[in-house]
Amino acid sequence: MGLVHIHRQKDIILVSACLLGMSCRYDGKSKPSSALSELAGGACMVPVCPEQLGGLPTPRPAAEIFQGNGVDVLEGRSRVLTVEEGIDVTECFLKGARETLLCARAVKATRCILKSGSPSCGLDPRPGVTAALLVSKGLDVLAI
Repeated sequence: MGLVHIHRQKDIILVSACLLGMSCRYDGKSKPSSALSELAGGACMVPVCPEQLGGLPTPRPAAEIFQGNGVDVLEGRSRVLTVEEGIDVTECFLKGARETLLCARAVKATRCILKSGSPSCGLDPRPGVTAALLVSKGLDVLAI
């Protein structure tokens, strides 16, 4: 009788890179979270920044979703514009959301922990573009 060796892979969580201390926010800063390690529970954390994946630089002008939320942007009813100059950056946000979904699928992420208050990653009170796409594809998303 042979010995059976079972290897269990850790859960993999996609995490907003700024929460892991990476300087990728619109203002060139990070927002490290002390709650992150407890929430991750020993899972492997894979950092992503949807806005960088969408081709936006760091730092970059602050942007907001106008007249809607991330679902509205995904469905073409709303746009993402820079706050001060009103430059349309919707396509970058859409590309970043799609690239983040590809990353989640590539690493077989079981959950996503994203940065709250972001037009990409936020959930409440209005979902951001990336968060809305990930939720619509059945991923478990938490924003902190």
